[in-house]
This record gives sequence, C-alpha cells and structure tokens, in this order.
Amino acid sequence: MGRNRTTVTIRDVARAANVSVSTVSRVLNNKDDVAPETCQRVRAVIEELGYTSSLAARSMRSRRTNVIGLIMPDVEDPFAFQIMRGINRAIAEHGYDLILYTSGGTKKESSPDRERRYVSLLNTVTDGVIVVTPATTTFSTASPVVVIDPNIDEPECHAVIATNYAGALAVMEYLIGLGHRRIGFIGGRPELKSAVQRLQGYQDGLQRAGIPLDPELIQGGDYTREAGFIGAQRLLRLPSPPTAIFAANDQTAIGVIQAARQMGLEVPRDLSVVGFDNIPEAAYFNPALTTVDQSIDQMGYMATQILVGLIRGEPPNGLLYEIPTQLIIRDSCRALL
Repeated sequence: MGRNRTTVTIRDVARAANVSVSTVSRVLNNKDDVAPETCQRVRAVIEELGYTSSLAARSMRSRRTNVIGLIMPDVEDPFAFQIMRGINRAIAEHGYDLILYTSGGTKKESSPDRERRYVSLLNTVTDGVIVVTPATTTFSTASPVVVIDPNIDEPECHAVIATNYAGALAVMEYLIGLGHRRIGFIGGRPELKSAVQRLQGYQDGLQRAGIPLDPELIQGGDYTREAGFIGAQRLLRLPSPPTAIFAANDQTAIGVIQAARQMGLEVPRDLSVVGFDNIPEAAYFNPALTTVDQSIDQMGYMATQILVGLIRGEPPNGLLYEIPTQLIIRDSCRALL
C-alpha cells in the first residue's frame, strides 16, 4: 500500500533518499550546491512519496508551516547581513524556509507599530519570528518570538545579545594601556541595550583607571557612519580634542576615520580609533580597524536555534542568551609617546 501523502514530511524524504534534511531543503529551494545525481535522487523520492512543501499543505497537515519569519531594519547593513548568514546556516540544518521583512529601510526609521504589524502578519504564515534590533518589547502573537540585540527594557520574549559591557571595558583597558587619557565616545541607538551597555563600559573603564569623566567627550549616535562622521567632527574641534575615539560600532568608527581624514588627521598617527562588531569590512579598511568581535553570525545562528526549540516545545533556560566578545587588535591605534 502506498504512503498517504498527507503524512509525508521532509524527514521522510531525507530518510528515503539517504540524505540530510538540509540537503532536501536545498533541493526544494533550488540551491546550486547539491550534486546533480543527489538532486535527481531527492526529486525522484519527492515525486514518489508525493511530498509537497507548500505552506498551505504543510499547515493543514501539521499546523506548522516550517517557515521562520525575520524582521530587520535594513538588509544592506553589514551587521544585518552577518545576522542573516547565521540564520541561513541554522534553517538549512533544520529544513526551514525563511520570509524576510524590513522594518523601515534604516535603523532610525524603525517603529514599534510597524514591527508589531509585521509580526502579526508573519504569525499567519510562519511558526515563529526573529526580530533584529527591535524598537519595541511587546508583540501580540501566539507564535514564539526571539529578538537579537534587544530593547533597553527587559524583553518579554527570548533574546540574544553580546557581552557588550565586557567588550567595552576591554576597549577602555586597551586604550588606557596605550597611554590615552582623552578618550572620546560616540554612542549607538539609545533605546537598545547594547548601546547602553557599551556606554556604561566606557564610563566604568575611565572610573577604574581614575580618569575623570568629561561629558564633552561623549557624543550621541545611532550606529551609522553619518553619526560617526558628525560626532568625530565635534570631538576633534574641541579646544582639547581626544587622542582616541571609541565608536559604538564599526560603521560609526569608519565614519570617525573619514571625518579625521577630511580634517587633515591621520589614523593612527594623530588619532586612535576603535569600533565594535567586527564586520568583514573592518579587517580590510585602511587602516585595518581595531574592534570588538561579537560573533554576529553566531548571534543569528543561536537565535534560530532558540526559536526552533520554542517551536518544538523545548524552550531554553532563561530569557537572555549572551554571546561572548573578544577584542581584535589591528592597525587603527597607537601608543602615546
């Protein structure tokens, strides 16, 4: 007797074709990294078993769609791109598909109402949603939600974040160890926990070294190059400008270096600069940027693993999962003589 097609799952196909679930998923999504003979064998099994991967069929069969939703501010942002790499790696392992919404084009344009509306929309066609750098902490949905780089308020859902405070302290210890005492800081989006923790690490780093906090050396920001450029101009025009600037992320740090060059300064000869994130561009920028690696792709991977566990009724212990940070020393800083 043939198999009832309404009971066929992607795992049945993988077992019959003697391949992994992720390989079946790649074949279904027409990926070009599967050997032709393997692809042919998988498609033959799909046809033989009568498997369908349509959302409607899957939803009717199991009340699940095997689809994960992703909401992020801007897909062109290097941070977001690295997050997506980690998410794609995880969904391939579990045989899920992905639906992506952008919440406004730039981080500055993200709004709580837009995010909540997108989560509600995705709730109808997905098993769960990941939200990157959210503008809100509350989501009205029956499906699980995991956020990456959460809002400053305590998240009501599971969240993944880097050890931002420890990373910022490491930056300050490094710069102070090089002899810097006038250290500027350009912050990130103030509503995000990461930005608050990095600012706190900057302040506590000064205090631990017995260096008085100078409010003039702190500039607000929003994790963009433009904020870094404008903030650096203000800092470098002070009567007593900083000898080093700690930028809240790499995009901001690149803006700092661009501003310094426009003002006739050379990094690191005239100004030391440190970023945070370790986006790929940081290693290839001139000079190569000293920064804090927060394993961005691992944040996406871990958020997806947590979400899949929640979908399967296997929640992790606790709401907040922290990814360790590491200071990466390159060429954008020098010791004071």
